[in-house]
Amino acid sequence: MDNLGIGTRIKHATYGQGIICRIGVEFFSISFFEGGLREIERTDTDIEVVEAIESSANMVSFDEVEDILYRILTKHSDTSEIVDIADKWRGGLLVLEPKDENLQVKEIPIDTFFHKIVMVRDRLRVLEQNINSHKSLSDDEKVGLQQYITRAYGSLTTFNVLFKDKDQQFKGSGKS
Repeated sequence: MDNLGIGTRIKHATYGQGIICRIGVEFFSISFFEGGLREIERTDTDIEVVEAIESSANMVSFDEVEDILYRILTKHSDTSEIVDIADKWRGGLLVLEPKDENLQVKEIPIDTFFHKIVMVRDRLRVLEQNINSHKSLSDDEKVGLQQYITRAYGSLTTFNVLFKDKDQQFKGSGKS
């Protein structure tokens, strides 16, 4: 499947016949005649080549460069994805009221608090990636450090109620 180029006609066991219209590093974008446009992993064993169009061996597509650049930036940057707060909390206020009446009440917009929680999550992800790609740590050391990160995620599950999308919530060791 490495030589396939844009325009290759394929047949997929689930989606039927289609044409490869984009080739990424890990996925083909295939326009299926009856199933629309779908991304299918390049290693998918359900793809049968009907008519191959060979790609140029020396050619790198813009999409490949874009995919590689995205993976590098995601892995090594401190930028975060856009994460939405649940609508019921948007514009709300977090109020911290001390027991001592001589102390002031602290009010924090929930949106600001949520943003800080998301930043903690993103920094944990970067830390996790750095541990996984560290060249001098042994596998046992990596697993040990990973367990601390998993526990940190578990401690942060309390804040999952703030997330609009469940796929973006914290998951500790108790969830898969």
